[in-house]
This record gives sequence, structure tokens and C-alpha cells, in this order.
Amino acid sequence: MTVPTEGGRPPTPPGPSEPEAAYAPPLDDRPSRKTAKVRDVRRYGQPPGLKDRRNEEHWAGRYYMRSLSPYVSWVALRLGFSPNQLTYMMMACGVLAGAVVSIPATGTAAIGPALGGAVLIQVYLLLDCIDGEVARYLRRTSVAGVFLDRIGHYLSEVALLTGLGFAAQGGWRNGGYVELGLLAALGAALIKAETDNVVVARAKSGLAADPTGGDRALRPRSTKIALARQAASLLGFHRIIGAVELSLFILAAAVLDAVLKTDTPAAMRVLCVAVAAVAVVQTLLHLVSILASRRLK
Repeated sequence: MTVPTEGGRPPTPPGPSEPEAAYAPPLDDRPSRKTAKVRDVRRYGQPPGLKDRRNEEHWAGRYYMRSLSPYVSWVALRLGFSPNQLTYMMMACGVLAGAVVSIPATGTAAIGPALGGAVLIQVYLLLDCIDGEVARYLRRTSVAGVFLDRIGHYLSEVALLTGLGFAAQGGWRNGGYVELGLLAALGAALIKAETDNVVVARAKSGLAADPTGGDRALRPRSTKIALARQAASLLGFHRIIGAVELSLFILAAAVLDAVLKTDTPAAMRVLCVAVAAVAVVQTLLHLVSILASRRLK
């Protein structure tokens, strides 16, 4: 989770937001998928320190989802699911969440679609964890898995933000709030593209995917920009456009509208405006942060 980053199967040792990477542990005597136990999934599917990778592991993964996921991974292994099949299921849940959120409803009835979207995003996050655990257990990590996982995160966030636009508009019709939702979706996609294109730019220049210097390379060289980036990170405004957080905000807005009994989805509209503003600002700040850091050196 991309964060989140949010789940999935990343390169070395994998975290929850990047699925099938080129990570293959040495041969061992792990049980077959049909005889595996939950403790085996934890041992071979969750590398040491997985929950401590704050730039890769979503907070929901650290606090509860990684405790639940080995049980579901065990079931997936027993049922014969492949890692990529689980990733496709993850993608479907994320896109479906956006579609469910967009269902026209008013008053207390609007809580239903919002709740359905929030539940689907939790399932999406769970699948984003277990596809990586299954891939690592079976030693079936791949570049294609990483690609599918990234596409899944793009589609899910775009779908949920678009669904928010329709929910704020009050129906499946054109309008300013739909446009704001699409603007926010574009911003979320661009932020991910900016991050991913760091790797592309380095690869095309013949450099290693990860810059030397670890976390220090991620920090802007300018002290002022570094402080601004740190302040923005502490405030956490960027999280509002993440799928997990946004689904909860949408549910809260639907409940508030039901309590206030307004003629229009006022709280949902305020959320839509806020999300669009954050997406635009964050897109620009993220671009500046990358250019000012050592990631492109």
C-alpha cells in the first residue's frame, strides 16, 4: 500500500507498494503452497523490517493490515492464486471504489456509496499487501508485477478522485465539481509520474535506479526548500489525495451532509474543492522538490 504509497511487491526487500520486483531469496526448505502455514507466510512473505520502511509502507499497513494480510495470503496460496491475479483483483477493487462513490444519492442514502467505497479501498489495500507476500513466498517476483502494481495505484486514485467529483456534483452529469475531481485526478497521476520518471531519467542516463546517499539524496539542496518540504510533510496535506485517506474523508463528508440535511452535498463539495487545491499545489511542490534534490544527479 502507495502510499500510500501505499501495499504491493517492491524491489529489494519489497515493501507493500511495489509488487513483483526482481527479489529472489536464496533457496530454502519452505513448505509448498498447499502445506504452508500462516507463520511460514510471515517468515518468507514479509521481509525483516518491512513495517519500518516509512517511505514505502503505508501507515495502515504498519498499524493493522500487515497483521491481517498473512492470513489472507495463506488462503490465496491454498486456493492457487498467482501474484498477478491478485494484483488484477486489487486494480478492480480500486476502480470499482471510484464507481461506487459516484453513485447518485442524497441525504442518509449517500452514506451507502461512501461506505461501500471505503470498504472497497480497504480490500484494495489488503490485496496490495498480499500480492507481494504471495510473490515473495513463491519466488515469482517480476518486472511485470511491479509495472502492474504501479498501474493499479494510478487507476485507483484517479477513479476515486473522479468518483468524488460526481458525488460532489450530485449525480452523473457534467458540472464544475466533476471538473474539479478530474483536475485532482490529473494532479494525483502527475505526482506519481514525477516520482516514477526519476527512475526513467536515471536509467536513460545510465545511472542506478536509486541515487547514492539514501534519504539524504531525497532532501532538497536548498535549506529553505528543505524546511518547506519538511513542514508540508508534517502537516500531511498531501495525504488527502491518497486512496485510503480520501475514502475515509468521503465517508465523513457523506455522514456530515446527512446530519446537516442540506439540499446539496455541501460537505462533499468542500472536500472536492480542497482535494483539487491540494492536488494542484502538491504537483508543483513535488516537482520543485525533485528538481532541488540530488535524485537527478
